[in-house]
Amino acid sequence: MTTSAVKILVVDDEPAIRKLLRVGLTTEGYAVMEAINAKEAIAKVSADQPDLILLDLGLPDMPGHDLLGKWRNEGNLDLPIVILSSRTDETGIVRALETGADDYVTKPFGMKELAARIRVALRHRLQQQGERPIFKTGELSVDLVKRIVKIADREIKLSPKEYDILRVLVQHAGKVITHQHLLNQVWAGSTDVQYLRVYVRQLRQKIERSPDQPQYITTETGVGYRLREVE
Repeated sequence: MTTSAVKILVVDDEPAIRKLLRVGLTTEGYAVMEAINAKEAIAKVSADQPDLILLDLGLPDMPGHDLLGKWRNEGNLDLPIVILSSRTDETGIVRALETGADDYVTKPFGMKELAARIRVALRHRLQQQGERPIFKTGELSVDLVKRIVKIADREIKLSPKEYDILRVLVQHAGKVITHQHLLNQVWAGSTDVQYLRVYVRQLRQKIERSPDQPQYITTETGVGYRLREVE
């Protein structure tokens, strides 16, 4: 799939936003389709099979969260969905990510940042499909088969919980992973977020050159964590 062939469906009822995205994304080499409401979006996904969806949460005929859930849970739609919304509340962001969004971009946004987020979401989906057993970014490498973690050529010893956290982040590299998702995956939801923060701090001490200024595991304040994607 080349960049020029990627089809992006913009789902937003604001004409000005659709025009901005149409012009900006076309300049980036994407083919842009548009839908002004949920009904139209559902039809276009079925007929035109986009490669990625940019979804506004404030649609006139159905809440964006509900449409996202319909695609992910009922339709098993397996393509990147990036939320575009003026909502900045943590509850709404976490709900969208837990429902299946690949990323969340708040309005107003910069086109260069949005284009970068789109590239990350597309690459992440390709990596998932490829199921590569060895993950590498910068000096960090994780062998998911042998459970070996290295910084450059130096093997890093992790506790079982530290490794489990890193494994989940690796499987979704470049994507925001919420606190709750990590708690569910690593502890089956049986502990609280402060416990998770302690383990992430310990993990950073082992893999980051400067744990207070992490380059691999970054914090999405109030939401979760993001592991740097494959370069």
